Amino acid sequence: MADLSIDGTGHRARLRQRLFEGGPDALLDHELVEYLLALALPRRDTKPLAKKLIHEFGGYGGLLSADSEAIARIGDISEGAVAALKIAQASALRLLKSEIASRPVLGSWQALLDYLHADMAHEPIERVRVLFLNSKNMLIRDEKMSEGSVDEAAVYIREVMRRALDYHATALIIVHNHPSGDPSPSQQDIRLTRDLVEAGRHLRIAVHDHVIVGAKGHSSMRAMGLI
Repeated sequence: MADLSIDGTGHRARLRQRLFEGGPDALLDHELVEYLLALALPRRDTKPLAKKLIHEFGGYGGLLSADSEAIARIGDISEGAVAALKIAQASALRLLKSEIASRPVLGSWQALLDYLHADMAHEPIERVRVLFLNSKNMLIRDEKMSEGSVDEAAVYIREVMRRALDYHATALIIVHNHPSGDPSPSQQDIRLTRDLVEAGRHLRIAVHDHVIVGAKGHSSMRAMGLI
């Protein structure tokens, strides 16, 4: 792969100045990606590449959440350039997670939704995670329980409850994503949730909610009256 040698010093300096003066909203999505890629590809015109990647992965969030090998293959770029994008994703998730780590989860609900959306909404396959909480609704553990195909991931109620007992959790929130983008719960989702609630009742473990996230938003089964 041959880098395109250009004199981008002036252009990148202008992007940097806009970022410093106006904050993150001062740059368009492709400009953020362009600048990130330029850190690893300083002699290449990264603007066309940034636009291509955003288009191929369906947007900024989809690109940052994409598999590293897929980004490298589609963009025809090095591991270093891919790492520049993935470190941006990791930094964003770390910041969002810090907002919920030190406060009761139910008292910082919007922060939780922002974190879950950033982490799961653009995943290409379905994944299930469980947030285990203590008696004060503080987060004990955020654990990925399973992953599956583009439309299904297996969840075993016995395993969820066993992990809750292992962590001495008194409550939990189950979360999964819909790769289709539509967060509406299926009948299978509703049955699973009610089975979890029933199993938890016998063990005195409350199931606070089942949240489904997708590119088009989120659904809360508690808010929908399904729990």
